Amino acid sequence: MSADASDRFAVPLQTVAEDVARALAEDIGSGDVTAALLPDAADAAYLLCKQDAIVCGRPWFDACHRTLDPDVRIDWRVAEGDHVGKGTVLATLHGRARALVTAERTSLNFMQTLSATATATAAYVDAVRGTGTRILDTRKTLPGLRLAQKYAVRVGGGHNHRIGLYDTVMLKENHVRAAGTLTAAIRSARERQPGLPLVVEVESLEQLQEALAEGCDRILIDDFDARMRRDAVRIARSAPFDGRIPLEVSGGVDLSTVRAIAEDGVDCISIGGLTKHVHAIDLSLKLGPPPGPAGS
Repeated sequence: MSADASDRFAVPLQTVAEDVARALAEDIGSGDVTAALLPDAADAAYLLCKQDAIVCGRPWFDACHRTLDPDVRIDWRVAEGDHVGKGTVLATLHGRARALVTAERTSLNFMQTLSATATATAAYVDAVRGTGTRILDTRKTLPGLRLAQKYAVRVGGGHNHRIGLYDTVMLKENHVRAAGTLTAAIRSARERQPGLPLVVEVESLEQLQEALAEGCDRILIDDFDARMRRDAVRIARSAPFDGRIPLEVSGGVDLSTVRAIAEDGVDCISIGGLTKHVHAIDLSLKLGPPPGPAGS
């Protein structure tokens, strides 16, 4: 596995455990009164995907079931990150009937949400393939699921922007207004947070040149039209700047526009919809063997 692939599928194990514990407590409360009606006998189940999707969320799914039944056997038929078609049996499970039923909804909630994020990300990655442009996420995540959704973005082939307000300095118009000039804002940020990456948003080509001259780690060109975008790329890649500082586009991006934006030559496109416009993947967990000959 390459270093990139290893990072792409690096699972935040502590996050998984915390997410699952919180979600199960929310759902089960003082006890699953409905599952208690079932005989607590050994049973089987299968996980069915009802639409084309990128598989994501296996660690969360597994943790839900193993928390309630440490002896459950989960046999996955697909890998994390696989593209699957409608009607694919993703996994079979063998465990205690009550635990299978109690864990069902919570495990599906994780899988359907994270697979949705990975699937949406993969569509954007495919749309810009061959351009060299990277697809980034944003902080517009579901509350409490940021690290999980950012993991799903990586599984879908995208890249993570800053994780939170603590790991990257991002200067926007309010900071420029407070400092008086963009240059003053950049210098203040460098002085106060010298060890953190610095991203600067610019609103004009003049500000772009100012940011390029002063230096930062990435420049966000927001609300530039196509002509301004191409001019920005030309300026950033010409001497004396020579493309050392990557350009990022954000805002107003969808699948119908992302290819054209990438072809203008920008380095990154950040898309909040990867994580906030979540359309859950249709999955179900059914008791019994999967359909087909002898449960194959």
